[in-house]
Amino acid sequence: MSTYFITGIDTNAGKTFATGLMAKYLLDKKVNVMTQKFAQTGCVGVSEDILAHRDIMGVPPYNVDKDGTTCPYVFTYPASPHLAAKIDGQEIDMNVINASTKKLQDQFETLLIEGVGGIHVPITLEYSLLDYLEETKHPLILITSSKLGSINHTLMTLELAAKRKLPIQGLIYNHYPNNSDVILKDSIEVFRTYLNKYGYNCPIVEIPEFKIGESPYVDFSPLFQI
Repeated sequence: MSTYFITGIDTNAGKTFATGLMAKYLLDKKVNVMTQKFAQTGCVGVSEDILAHRDIMGVPPYNVDKDGTTCPYVFTYPASPHLAAKIDGQEIDMNVINASTKKLQDQFETLLIEGVGGIHVPITLEYSLLDYLEETKHPLILITSSKLGSINHTLMTLELAAKRKLPIQGLIYNHYPNNSDVILKDSIEVFRTYLNKYGYNCPIVEIPEFKIGESPYVDFSPLFQI
Protein backbone atom coordinates (compact mmCIF):
# COMPACT_ATOMS: atom_id res chain seq x y z
CA MET A 1 0.00 0.00 0.00
CA SER A 2 1.39 3.39 -1.06
CA THR A 3 0.06 6.65 0.36
CA TYR A 4 1.01 10.09 -0.94
CA PHE A 5 0.01 13.51 0.35
CA ILE A 6 -0.62 16.21 -2.24
CA THR A 7 0.00 19.70 -0.90
CA GLY A 8 0.34 23.09 -2.54
CA ILE A 9 2.43 26.18 -2.02
CA ASP A 10 -0.86 27.94 -1.19
CA THR A 11 -4.52 27.79 -2.12
CA ASN A 12 -5.44 27.62 -5.83
CA ALA A 13 -2.08 26.13 -6.77
CA GLY A 14 -3.80 23.35 -8.69
CA LYS A 15 -3.89 20.53 -6.10
CA THR A 16 -7.32 19.22 -7.09
CA PHE A 17 -6.60 19.09 -10.79
CA ALA A 18 -3.17 17.52 -10.25
CA THR A 19 -4.60 14.92 -7.86
CA GLY A 20 -7.30 14.01 -10.37
CA LEU A 21 -4.77 13.72 -13.20
CA MET A 22 -2.48 11.51 -11.13
CA ALA A 23 -5.40 9.28 -10.16
CA LYS A 24 -6.46 9.00 -13.81
CA TYR A 25 -2.90 8.15 -14.83
CA LEU A 26 -2.68 5.39 -12.23
CA LEU A 27 -6.17 4.10 -13.04
CA ASP A 28 -5.21 3.85 -16.72
CA LYS A 29 -2.18 1.82 -15.61
CA LYS A 30 -4.56 -0.63 -13.87
CA VAL A 31 -3.53 0.53 -10.40
CA ASN A 32 -6.27 0.19 -7.77
CA VAL A 33 -6.14 3.87 -6.77
CA MET A 34 -8.31 6.07 -4.57
CA THR A 35 -8.21 9.74 -3.64
CA GLN A 36 -9.04 11.29 -0.29
CA LYS A 37 -9.62 14.93 0.67
CA PHE A 38 -8.20 15.85 4.07
CA ALA A 39 -11.10 18.26 4.69
CA GLN A 40 -13.33 20.40 2.48
CA THR A 41 -14.49 23.93 3.18
CA GLY A 42 -17.00 26.11 1.34
CA CYS A 43 -19.11 23.14 0.34
CA VAL A 44 -22.20 21.12 1.29
CA GLY A 45 -22.65 17.37 0.90
CA VAL A 46 -20.04 15.31 -0.95
CA SER A 47 -16.71 17.12 -1.23
CA GLU A 48 -16.61 19.13 -4.46
CA ASP A 49 -12.89 18.35 -4.83
CA ILE A 50 -13.58 14.61 -4.59
CA LEU A 51 -16.26 15.00 -7.27
CA ALA A 52 -13.72 16.88 -9.41
CA HIS A 53 -11.28 13.97 -9.00
CA ARG A 54 -13.91 11.52 -10.22
CA ASP A 55 -14.80 13.75 -13.17
CA ILE A 56 -11.16 13.93 -14.25
CA MET A 57 -10.75 10.19 -13.71
CA GLY A 58 -13.83 9.58 -15.87
CA VAL A 59 -15.65 7.55 -13.21
CA PRO A 60 -18.85 8.12 -11.21
CA PRO A 61 -18.65 8.80 -7.45
CA TYR A 62 -17.76 5.71 -5.44
CA ASN A 63 -19.66 4.41 -2.41
CA VAL A 64 -16.78 5.61 -0.23
CA ASP A 65 -17.46 9.10 -1.58
CA LYS A 66 -21.17 8.97 -0.88
CA ASP A 67 -20.72 7.70 2.70
CA GLY A 68 -18.11 10.35 3.51
CA THR A 69 -15.13 8.05 3.86
CA THR A 70 -13.07 9.94 1.28
CA CYS A 71 -13.81 13.25 3.00
CA PRO A 72 -15.27 12.95 6.50
CA TYR A 73 -15.27 16.69 7.17
CA VAL A 74 -17.14 19.07 4.86
CA PHE A 75 -17.73 22.61 6.13
CA THR A 76 -19.94 25.29 4.64
CA TYR A 77 -17.71 28.33 5.09
CA PRO A 78 -14.72 28.82 2.72
CA ALA A 79 -11.93 29.31 5.24
CA SER A 80 -9.09 27.52 7.00
CA PRO A 81 -10.39 24.22 8.48
CA HIS A 82 -10.08 25.40 12.09
CA LEU A 83 -12.27 28.44 11.40
CA ALA A 84 -14.70 26.67 9.06
CA ALA A 85 -15.24 23.99 11.70
CA LYS A 86 -15.83 26.62 14.40
CA ILE A 87 -18.40 28.45 12.26
CA ASP A 88 -20.28 25.19 11.70
CA GLY A 89 -20.17 24.38 15.41
CA GLN A 90 -17.81 21.43 14.97
CA GLU A 91 -14.29 20.42 15.88
CA ILE A 92 -11.99 18.32 13.76
CA ASP A 93 -11.03 15.01 15.34
CA MET A 94 -7.87 13.63 13.76
CA ASN A 95 -8.91 10.12 14.81
CA VAL A 96 -11.83 10.38 12.37
CA ILE A 97 -9.59 11.42 9.47
CA ASN A 98 -6.97 8.79 10.30
CA ALA A 99 -9.66 6.09 10.52
CA SER A 100 -10.92 7.06 7.05
CA THR A 101 -7.37 6.90 5.70
CA LYS A 102 -6.83 3.46 7.24
CA LYS A 103 -10.09 2.16 5.77
CA LEU A 104 -9.07 3.33 2.29
CA GLN A 105 -5.54 1.96 2.68
CA ASP A 106 -7.03 -1.45 3.47
CA GLN A 107 -9.11 -1.42 0.27
CA PHE A 108 -6.86 0.21 -2.31
CA GLU A 109 -3.35 -0.22 -3.63
CA THR A 110 -2.50 3.48 -3.83
CA LEU A 111 -4.02 6.39 -1.93
CA LEU A 112 -3.63 10.05 -2.90
CA ILE A 113 -4.61 12.44 -0.09
CA GLU A 114 -5.28 16.00 -1.20
CA GLY A 115 -4.53 18.58 1.45
CA VAL A 116 -6.07 21.95 2.27
CA GLY A 117 -4.26 25.11 1.22
CA GLY A 118 -0.56 25.16 2.02
CA ILE A 119 1.65 23.10 4.27
CA HIS A 120 1.10 25.04 7.49
CA VAL A 121 -2.69 25.46 7.49
CA PRO A 122 -4.13 25.16 11.03
CA ILE A 123 -6.45 22.20 11.53
CA THR A 124 -7.14 23.34 15.08
CA LEU A 125 -5.59 26.32 16.85
CA GLU A 126 -2.88 24.07 18.28
CA TYR A 127 -2.44 21.50 15.52
CA SER A 128 -1.46 22.25 11.93
CA LEU A 129 -1.24 20.26 8.73
CA LEU A 130 2.51 20.40 9.18
CA ASP A 131 2.20 18.60 12.51
CA TYR A 132 0.10 15.90 10.84
CA LEU A 133 2.65 15.43 8.07
CA GLU A 134 5.49 15.21 10.57
CA GLU A 135 3.61 12.47 12.41
CA THR A 136 2.54 10.41 9.39
CA LYS A 137 5.60 10.91 7.17
CA HIS A 138 3.46 10.50 4.05
CA PRO A 139 5.65 11.26 1.00
CA LEU A 140 4.73 14.73 -0.24
CA ILE A 141 3.91 15.70 -3.79
CA LEU A 142 4.23 19.49 -3.84
CA ILE A 143 2.21 21.51 -6.34
CA THR A 144 3.62 24.84 -7.45
CA SER A 145 2.82 27.16 -10.34
CA SER A 146 4.19 29.86 -12.60
CA LYS A 147 2.25 32.71 -11.03
CA LEU A 148 4.16 35.60 -9.49
CA GLY A 149 5.16 34.81 -5.92
CA SER A 150 5.44 31.09 -6.49
CA ILE A 151 9.21 31.03 -6.09
CA ASN A 152 9.04 32.54 -2.63
CA HIS A 153 6.20 30.26 -1.53
CA THR A 154 7.88 27.16 -2.98
CA LEU A 155 11.28 27.77 -1.41
CA MET A 156 9.73 28.49 1.99
CA THR A 157 7.78 25.25 1.75
CA LEU A 158 10.90 23.28 0.81
CA GLU A 159 12.89 24.76 3.68
CA LEU A 160 10.12 24.05 6.17
CA ALA A 161 9.74 20.49 4.88
CA ALA A 162 13.49 19.93 5.20
CA LYS A 163 13.56 21.26 8.77
CA ARG A 164 10.70 18.94 9.74
CA LYS A 165 12.39 16.08 7.85
CA LEU A 166 9.39 15.48 5.61
CA PRO A 167 9.93 13.18 2.61
CA ILE A 168 9.17 14.69 -0.80
CA GLN A 169 8.25 12.34 -3.63
CA GLY A 170 8.30 15.04 -6.27
CA LEU A 171 7.32 18.52 -7.33
CA ILE A 172 4.58 19.23 -9.87
CA TYR A 173 4.97 22.48 -11.78
CA ASN A 174 1.62 23.77 -13.00
CA HIS A 175 2.13 26.03 -16.01
CA TYR A 176 -1.14 27.86 -15.41
CA PRO A 177 -1.16 30.83 -15.54
CA ASN A 178 1.79 30.98 -17.93
CA ASN A 179 2.20 34.72 -18.43
CA SER A 180 5.89 34.50 -19.28
CA ASP A 181 7.93 31.67 -20.79
CA VAL A 182 11.06 33.34 -19.43
CA ILE A 183 9.73 33.19 -15.85
CA LEU A 184 8.47 29.63 -16.36
CA LYS A 185 11.85 28.29 -17.49
CA ASP A 186 13.75 30.22 -14.83
CA SER A 187 11.43 29.04 -12.04
CA ILE A 188 12.03 25.39 -12.91
CA GLU A 189 15.78 25.95 -12.67
CA VAL A 190 15.36 27.66 -9.30
CA PHE A 191 13.22 24.80 -8.00
CA ARG A 192 15.75 22.17 -9.14
CA THR A 193 18.54 24.09 -7.44
CA TYR A 194 16.73 24.38 -4.12
CA LEU A 195 15.45 20.80 -4.13
CA ASN A 196 19.10 19.76 -4.30
CA LYS A 197 20.08 22.35 -1.68
CA TYR A 198 17.64 20.86 0.81
CA GLY A 199 18.64 17.29 0.02
CA TYR A 200 15.69 16.24 -2.14
CA ASN A 201 16.67 14.08 -5.09
CA CYS A 202 13.21 13.95 -6.65
CA PRO A 203 11.67 14.68 -10.06
CA ILE A 204 9.82 17.72 -11.33
CA VAL A 205 6.76 16.91 -13.46
CA GLU A 206 5.17 19.66 -15.53
CA ILE A 207 1.45 20.12 -16.17
CA PRO A 208 0.84 22.16 -19.35
CA GLU A 209 -1.73 24.89 -19.68
CA PHE A 210 -5.19 23.58 -20.44
CA LYS A 211 -8.72 24.77 -21.01
CA ILE A 212 -11.55 24.19 -18.54
CA GLY A 213 -13.04 20.77 -19.20
CA GLU A 214 -9.84 19.35 -20.68
CA SER A 215 -7.76 16.63 -19.05
CA PRO A 216 -4.31 16.70 -20.66
CA TYR A 217 -2.19 13.56 -20.59
CA VAL A 218 0.72 13.95 -18.21
CA ASP A 219 3.42 11.30 -17.76
CA PHE A 220 3.65 10.81 -14.00
CA SER A 221 5.95 7.78 -14.26
CA PRO A 222 8.88 9.70 -12.64
CA LEU A 223 6.73 10.03 -9.49
CA PHE A 224 5.34 6.51 -9.34
CA GLN A 225 7.95 4.50 -11.30
CA ILE A 226 5.33 2.88 -13.51
